[in-house]
Amino acid sequence: MEAIKINELISAVKGTLINNLNNIDDNEIIITNLSTDSRNIGAGDLFIPLVGDKYDGHDFIPVAFEKGASFCLSQRRDIKVPEGKGLIIVADTKQALMDLASYYRSCFSIPVIAVTGSVGKTSTKDMITSVLKQEYKVLSTKGNFNNEIGVPLTIFNLSKEHEIAVIEMGMNHFGEIHNLSKIAKPDMAVITNIGTSHIENLGSKEGILKAKSEIFDYMNKEGKVFLNGDDDLLKTLKNKLSFPICYFGFEDNNDIYAKNIEQKGLEGINASIVWDSNEILIKIPSLGKHMVYNALVAVAIGLELGMTIESIKEGIKKYHASKMRMNISKTKKGNYIINDAYNASPQSMKAALDVLSELKEGKRKIAVLGDMLELGSYSKQAHEEVGYYLAKKSLDYLFTLGEEAKNISQAAIDGGMDKEKVFAFLDQEELFNKLNTIIDTKDMILFKASRGMYLEKTVEKIEEVK
Repeated sequence: MEAIKINELISAVKGTLINNLNNIDDNEIIITNLSTDSRNIGAGDLFIPLVGDKYDGHDFIPVAFEKGASFCLSQRRDIKVPEGKGLIIVADTKQALMDLASYYRSCFSIPVIAVTGSVGKTSTKDMITSVLKQEYKVLSTKGNFNNEIGVPLTIFNLSKEHEIAVIEMGMNHFGEIHNLSKIAKPDMAVITNIGTSHIENLGSKEGILKAKSEIFDYMNKEGKVFLNGDDDLLKTLKNKLSFPICYFGFEDNNDIYAKNIEQKGLEGINASIVWDSNEILIKIPSLGKHMVYNALVAVAIGLELGMTIESIKEGIKKYHASKMRMNISKTKKGNYIINDAYNASPQSMKAALDVLSELKEGKRKIAVLGDMLELGSYSKQAHEEVGYYLAKKSLDYLFTLGEEAKNISQAAIDGGMDKEKVFAFLDQEELFNKLNTIIDTKDMILFKASRGMYLEKTVEKIEEVK
């Protein structure tokens, strides 16, 4: 984080300073670090206490001051201000965090690429980052820092050395992407697809499209948009935006498209990428045909920024997936694990099942699937669709975890899968115990569920079994 003068900070958050600074000139005071976690506060830092359903960060303001914080934001005036410290009163600390991040972003003139979509946001962000790093110093979203708290904290990591930023944007309600766009002020925007994730809160896929389209609200008027041209809803945005659009996909009517896609097992995928009169061969070191979409938009953005073909191809070749996103490992017992347990939707479930069924490696194919959350009234149908889809994949065993995932199991049986090979559990320990009696050396096991199912607990146990 670069230094911010305290007067500029107060103005950005629309705050009022209550201080005990012994007449120190406010113009001479700067902040070079901030945190929303009092445990990470150091000397001279700014502490921003957030308020949640089960906690109130204001309770930790005294601790933050004791640990060396020079200033704290606060919605409350009943906080004792120690000598030499300052309290900045704001209407809402979370809004102040976002306002400060928006101001801080405006201090940099580098291009910002924003990435959203129902499925594949993180892998797309990672692919774009891998390509851009071949020629630029890149700031990229880490982990799941893609919401109204995570995006501001990511923005504060911008420094003078960065030449470009890739910011992931997630949401589960209307207005969230709008707020994130205001913070990041993107020069380029990517929407990977429109699926059913968070449909419980957004009502329909059309509602999800509307929410995702908020990414354009604070976009640079000279910017460019990159959309999945194989997505029926994203196609409807053609000629409706004030920005030029680059459509990417598998269909040859897209501005940039893929052909000759070749699955190479655990080595990944090869594909030819075509645009205008150009064609290149790329090698993607990751599983799943869906990863070609991520590579397509990474190529398109690299070309837009004037990168060399060699750098773009090298960036794709060096791609590394984030944790619990199609990660391949081998257990002590000799099994192969596909850990895709970070999150799940009907679309990503089917894509993961495609990967499992198409791999040549693995003696037997076993799917371990958990609940897909936030699907509302569509949940039962969505889980059943996955079950029927799975039944056609000739898998050897199916294990499910959770009340909703029972519908996957039943639909798989109804779809023709041997009921003796299907097991449904509500308890993860019971699932592990049964799974451990079934798996054998060289079996290929897929783990996938929504984040709230914590299916990685079983993955970790299986990895240690000898």
